[in-house]
Amino acid sequence: MFKEIGAQLRPVLVSMLVLTLLTGFIYPALVTAIAQVFFAKQANGSLILEQGKPVGSELIGQPFSDPAHFWSRPSGTSPAPYKADASCGSNQAPSNPDFKTAVGDRITALQDANKHEDDGTPVPVDLVTASGSGLDPHISPAAAHYQEVRIVRETGIPFEKIRALIAEHTEGRQLSFLGEPSVNVLKLNLALDKLRATQK
Repeated sequence: MFKEIGAQLRPVLVSMLVLTLLTGFIYPALVTAIAQVFFAKQANGSLILEQGKPVGSELIGQPFSDPAHFWSRPSGTSPAPYKADASCGSNQAPSNPDFKTAVGDRITALQDANKHEDDGTPVPVDLVTASGSGLDPHISPAAAHYQEVRIVRETGIPFEKIRALIAEHTEGRQLSFLGEPSVNVLKLNLALDKLRATQK
């Protein structure tokens, strides 16, 4: 009887051991090694380094409130914005009164800060609505240009240089046809800080 049980258990245990080694150790180690060799930057979080120190990731946005910096799009994560382990949207429909109020307040704040309230310039939608992930590090070129007035006023840098900086940091469509052109806000602000340093 015990011999029969042992004969039945042996292939089960061997299979479990082999699959554990393959899927639990060998495969993860192989994938990790390939990623570190061929895609080290992406595998390590697509970090942005300044003087050898990480200041953020290309994939996760950061909140900016300093009027001398470009502002990111809103984040829907809680309890803190751009919380990577709490990726989500607001889950509020456009018909939700709270959503309408929040968007209205953001439009007013942006118009006041950027002095566009009288010239009819519309606020780009990505500056007043969160992305589905709540982590989007990019804004549209239109959203960056919308903030030019404030950046010029706060930094004293001429319009031409600010526009050139935005153009330099505008990323095209993936494979030339996927998505829309975008601007990484952290990269743009880091470049802006360097430009400001040269103006002093």
